[in-house]
Order: sequence, then structure tokens, then C-alpha cells
Amino acid sequence: MESLDITVLGNSLTAWASAVAAALLSYGILVLIRDKVMERFSKLAARTSTRWDESLVAALHQTKSLLLVIVSLYLGSRFLELPAGFARFAALTVTIALFIQVGLWGSGILTEGLQRYREQLRSKNPAAVTSMGAVSFVAKLVLWSVILLLLLDNLGVDITALVAGLGVGGIAVALAVQNILSDLFAALTIVLDKPFAVGDFIIVGDLMGSVESVGIKTTRVRSLSGEQLVFSNSDLLSSRLRNYGRMAERRVAFKIGVTYDTPRDKLKAIPGILKEAVEAQEDLRFDRAHFQAYGDFSLDFETVYYVHTPDYNRYMDVQQEINLAINERFEELDIQFAFPTQTLHLVR
Repeated sequence: MESLDITVLGNSLTAWASAVAAALLSYGILVLIRDKVMERFSKLAARTSTRWDESLVAALHQTKSLLLVIVSLYLGSRFLELPAGFARFAALTVTIALFIQVGLWGSGILTEGLQRYREQLRSKNPAAVTSMGAVSFVAKLVLWSVILLLLLDNLGVDITALVAGLGVGGIAVALAVQNILSDLFAALTIVLDKPFAVGDFIIVGDLMGSVESVGIKTTRVRSLSGEQLVFSNSDLLSSRLRNYGRMAERRVAFKIGVTYDTPRDKLKAIPGILKEAVEAQEDLRFDRAHFQAYGDFSLDFETVYYVHTPDYNRYMDVQQEINLAINERFEELDIQFAFPTQTLHLVR
């Protein structure tokens, strides 16, 4: 038993044995707790439709065995009498490991949440996936910056000057790249607010086309004539934008003119003719038809109807059938369409 009284680095073999046993026991308990908690939340996530438990499972999967080893060794070292410098080093090591682990947990939650949102976007707006990569990078950068500042503060470092320096440096960088940052935040706004999506037909000023992709800095639109239009995201959001992709139905108003010598009884019949021509078509709703005005060379009639689909080709098919039906009825009733004419009166 005298061998147990032998001291190694200021501690008896009994103390060393106790420390090793405590470290091994602590590691086993920590591993058991990690595995049981992960198993419990995994079963809960499989039974529920909520997403927060899946994020917790993803975070728990980021629990590193190295952290458990460090914590176990620290707990075992409490059974030993160690020099003050070594004890402080052990405490600092555990503190650093814990903050890194917290950062890994937070990163796991962010990754799971953003990945889930990215998969939703992939089916609705594939081009926005690129922008979500930028969102993920910025979110993780902010997370690890906060973790680093908190770690330095717990290690006794005065972070006041560091935070002030980062603030001044951040302002300088922001001023230097303000155009890029403006487009980046505009891209995030497009992704989150969704003023338009890939495939929508938009009009910006006198330019129009279908949205092909939404990038970090630019949005690309394919015009009707075939060329690609490239818009800066910030300029695009600051413009008045007309999105025909969100149109539930299309309002159509068209005018026709007949000659001034058209008899009154035929003028009274024209609104009914226009109504019949519109209501004979499918997928639309008739609104009105009226004798609108006396034009310079014609008597003008206006007709309004709604097509129950935003499809432009369908609208043109319907309008074509309406025009042919009007033309046929006017021929039957001998009603003349007006065209620009002038009458000169010569006075002797």
C-alpha cells in the first residue's frame, strides 16, 4: 500500500487514480446524455410536423466528442492539486471549447433553417437559392463575430476598444462598397419580400420581359425581342415595377368607330352587337359596351371585358374571335367602320 503514497507532480497515485476515474466516468455520462437527448429529439421530430425540433436535432449533431473529452479532463483535474498556472490554463481551455461548441450549435440551427427555406425556394424560385447562400454567409459571420467577442470578454480582454475599432472599420468598409452592399440588401429584399419571382413578366419603365434569374447584385430579364436585360437590384427596387405574373385576370378595353352617316336605329343596336360578340367567347366576363364619344371622323364605341387568365396568347385569341364576330355582324347590317377622312367645303 506504500506504493499508493508515491507522489507524481505533487499528487499521490490515489489522487491520480481518482482523477482518471472521474474523467472516464464524466466522459461516459456526457456521451450517454448526448446520445439519449439526440435519440429523444429525433423521435419527437419524426412524430411532429413542427420544424423547431428538427433544428435542435441538427444542432445536437454538432456536439463534438473533443468538447466532451476536454470537459471530462477538466472535471477529473478537480481531484488533483495543480499549479495555479496550469489550473488557469485548464479553465481557459474549457471556456474556449464551450464557446466554440455554442457557436457550432448556433451554426447548426442556422444551417438547418436556411437549408429548409432553400429547399422551399428551389421549387418556387430556383434563382433565389444563390441569394440564400449570401444570407447564410452573412448570418454565420454575425454569429461567429458575436461568439468571438463574448469569448474575448470572458477571457478578460477589454473588447470596448475592439468593438469601437470594428465599428469605425465597418463604417469605412461600408462607405467603400456601398453600391455592392446596396445591391446585396436589395437582393435579400427581393428574396424575402418577393415583389416578383423567376418566370414573372415585368415592366420597368419602357423595358419589359420575363425574369430569368435573381442574383446577389443583378436581376436578369429576357425581353420579348430576345436580348437579355440586366438590372441592378437596387435600381430595380427603386423603380415603379409592373408585375403581370401576379395578374389574376386581364382587363381589356377596346374601341371601334363607325361613320357619321350611320342611322340612329343601328347606333342603338351596336352596344348589343358588341355584348353578344364578347359573351359568345369562353373564359371571360363581359363588363360594358357604350356609345362613348363623337370623334373627329367617327362615332366611337367602347367595350370592356375581363379575361379569366393572364395568358397573353389566350387574350389575343379571344380578341381575334370578337373582332371577327363584330365584322360579320356589321356586314350583315351594312354598318360601315370609320376611317380618317376630311371634308372640304368650297365657298365661292
